[in-house]
Amino acid sequence: MSSERPFKELSENLEGSLCRPQRSKWKKRPSCSGGLDTENTPNELIQQWSPPHKKILTSAKGKENEENAFVLARRPRKRRESSAGLCLDSLPDELLLGILSRLSLQDLLRTSRVCKHWHCLAFDESLWHSVDLVGKAQLDAELGQVLSAGALRLRCPHTCIVQSSFKSAQKLRVQHLDLSNCTVETSVLEDILSRCKHLQNLSLEGLVLSDSIIHSLAQNTEIVRLNLCGCSGFSPESLAEMLKSCTRIEEMNVSWCDFNNLHVQAIANNTPSSISHLNISGYRQNLTMEDVKAVVKRCLNLTNLDLSDSVLVTTDSFPVLQQLSSLRHLALSRCYQIHPAALIDFEKFLNLQTLEVFGLIQDSYLPILCKGLPHIQINTQPFSTVARPTSASRKDRTLWGMHCRLVYKH
Repeated sequence: MSSERPFKELSENLEGSLCRPQRSKWKKRPSCSGGLDTENTPNELIQQWSPPHKKILTSAKGKENEENAFVLARRPRKRRESSAGLCLDSLPDELLLGILSRLSLQDLLRTSRVCKHWHCLAFDESLWHSVDLVGKAQLDAELGQVLSAGALRLRCPHTCIVQSSFKSAQKLRVQHLDLSNCTVETSVLEDILSRCKHLQNLSLEGLVLSDSIIHSLAQNTEIVRLNLCGCSGFSPESLAEMLKSCTRIEEMNVSWCDFNNLHVQAIANNTPSSISHLNISGYRQNLTMEDVKAVVKRCLNLTNLDLSDSVLVTTDSFPVLQQLSSLRHLALSRCYQIHPAALIDFEKFLNLQTLEVFGLIQDSYLPILCKGLPHIQINTQPFSTVARPTSASRKDRTLWGMHCRLVYKH
């Protein structure tokens, strides 16, 4: 690792004012042994300081020294005593890294300022596998520095990202990345995602994207969870290309994006068959019954499907949806073409566990429907969790169920 300090900004910005050693207000006391090379000392003191195997050197020059002879002596070098205690610098790097891996983010940054050796150890990529920067209002160069340090998991939603500041064209190791609802320029986002080739979980909720970004995502063929809820700025063609390349997607949220009917058709006709959780809600008149049939035909392994806020979905979709033998969770909230009395037909869905139909039935009718569908829980989850990372809270700071070791505390 370079001896330079590429993480100077990270230390200053993430930690704030660090505890620096203060200069002592007391003057340095003169050493009791200082200046023994030239000072005049009595014979008893000379014998006490001189090593036993050396003879005392005496010198008497001139008549002025005949009565008061003096001795020149040199203080022996102080030997290091092995019994004085264990020196941390004598420990192997592997053991030091094990100690540093127990430190918090703030303490790790403080440790990096001890010396050059500890600076290199503190920014070893093995210590930066998972970082949670929730609460950091703005990221300048720190984002690029943390990712360059080898972070595999990074969580920084609702953050203002000014720049990425990568110092080279290196590819990133990050696999799990949450940039939900960040304030970031599209060009900065392009720079970050163009370096990613190993993404498995990604959330870009609420961001303005581009075809270049979608093309970069197409290079990440290992993606399992993809959250593009509320995104905009890319074409149906690039969306179709990405879905054809990312054949391992299991959970995808493409709800409430700035889509037209061509975007919806690209999803319906290219969503990989591996998918089990799909949220394609919010498209009102752009999602047709033909699109629903295409999704069901391609994705027979669906266990969670959200078609809410699609006014063209009617009761004719029920026999189609019944083909999904693994379907456990279905959301049809605010699909106003579905008559409330028709919901009793879901008694034929023997494996269905939850049904979200907010806006379709009045609260007074809900107990009657629940009694008619005793094996189904109705209107228990108003917001979808498909492909979304866990929301920030004091009790749960996980990223798709995974904990981050280095946590920013503000």
